Amino acid sequence: MPSVYIKTYGCQMNERDSDQVAQMLAARGYRLTREETDADVILLNTCSVRDMAEQKAIGKMGMLRKLRANRPHLVFGYLGCMAQSRGAELTAGSVPVDLVVGTQKFHRVADYVDELLRAKLEARIDDERLAIVDTDEEEGSQNTIREHPLKDGQATAFVSIMQGCNMHCTFCIVPSTRGGERSRPIPHIVEEVRGLVDRGVKEVTLLGQIVNLYGRHEFDKIDGKSPFVQLLEAVHDVPGLERLRFTSPHPIGYRDDLIQAFTRLPRLMEHVHLPLQSGSNALLKRMHRAYTREQFLRIVEKMRAAREGIAITTDIIVGFPGETDEDFAASKAMVREADFDNAFVFRYSPRRDTPAATMDGQLPEEVKEARNQELLEEVNANVARKLDACIGTHQEILCEGTSRHNADRLFGRTRTNKIVVFEGAPRHVGQVLDLRITRASSSTLYGDPAILGA
Repeated sequence: MPSVYIKTYGCQMNERDSDQVAQMLAARGYRLTREETDADVILLNTCSVRDMAEQKAIGKMGMLRKLRANRPHLVFGYLGCMAQSRGAELTAGSVPVDLVVGTQKFHRVADYVDELLRAKLEARIDDERLAIVDTDEEEGSQNTIREHPLKDGQATAFVSIMQGCNMHCTFCIVPSTRGGERSRPIPHIVEEVRGLVDRGVKEVTLLGQIVNLYGRHEFDKIDGKSPFVQLLEAVHDVPGLERLRFTSPHPIGYRDDLIQAFTRLPRLMEHVHLPLQSGSNALLKRMHRAYTREQFLRIVEKMRAAREGIAITTDIIVGFPGETDEDFAASKAMVREADFDNAFVFRYSPRRDTPAATMDGQLPEEVKEARNQELLEEVNANVARKLDACIGTHQEILCEGTSRHNADRLFGRTRTNKIVVFEGAPRHVGQVLDLRITRASSSTLYGDPAILGA
């Protein structure tokens, strides 16, 4: 039985795409392995949002090359965003790559792996043969990511509701790697969620490149509700579903109908990710973000009025071309003004074929790094304050399994998406529990196991 090793870089959408590929290969009899040295097929599902992610994938493939010395039949493949962006050039690198599959062809990976492995094992090709490269667009590809390889006791799952992005932020390569916006029909998504709940899933996270703009080109508003709000309502009412989340949205998608949904959908969790990118109006304009800092703060104010205790997280880029000391100070001030629960801070990374890559005012790496560290200090102070405020409170958590850092403990997430580690028993996995928070570290809460009883 051939074995497959899949490594994923990047966002939750990439994780979901890898799950789809794994499920399809497993259905054909392939054995999934966590050991590279045990694999007949090695697939790297790649990210292109930042140069570092691409370099990690290329470097990883280079390290894997030595495995072919004793296993000439080994199939190497790149999937995903970097595969889409670079295409056939990836087959001309130092490592003979057999397979390059773009973002709209994940459902074809199993076919291609079958073909390549069969040919290699039958010694009909060698390492110099022409690789399979498929980065073509395919109509309806948004409807192909729907299978789930669930583990025993798995309580959470991602559901892909759309592909692509039409926003064309000047720093972002995603529209060229993922294509334009394409959304799945609501009944198909609801059916998928029902199937997950029937298999024991308690929480689903709806995924899209700009998730809260779902369906705006395909479906009509009904009673003043956007297609995305209609979808939230439909998924929310699936019997047995206990928690509902979504990521990653855009501030312009937080219109009144979505904000009001938080006032009347109790299973919609008290956490929103609201990517800021910059606190400077001048930079927001250069980024083509289509809002101002004042508009962003009004959205934050409305969200907090809609749901008490809601947690708001964000993304911020430092070192964008032309960013002055004043622009950076504005981003730093926004961490305090918006009172974020957490923020992911990124140094600007030029991506080819994006407008920002050729803008005037490119900043030195040392300036980007200094600003990155300074902003992280501001963010971490906010995170610590938010976590400390949870000490002594009772928090509802969904237990997701064993802690990554301590196999003797379990972990779960609060409704506001904060991680809680606690001592428990295997029977608690997949359960919604009420824990008393006893202490906090820099990034994690710790719960009192006594609340669980004997």
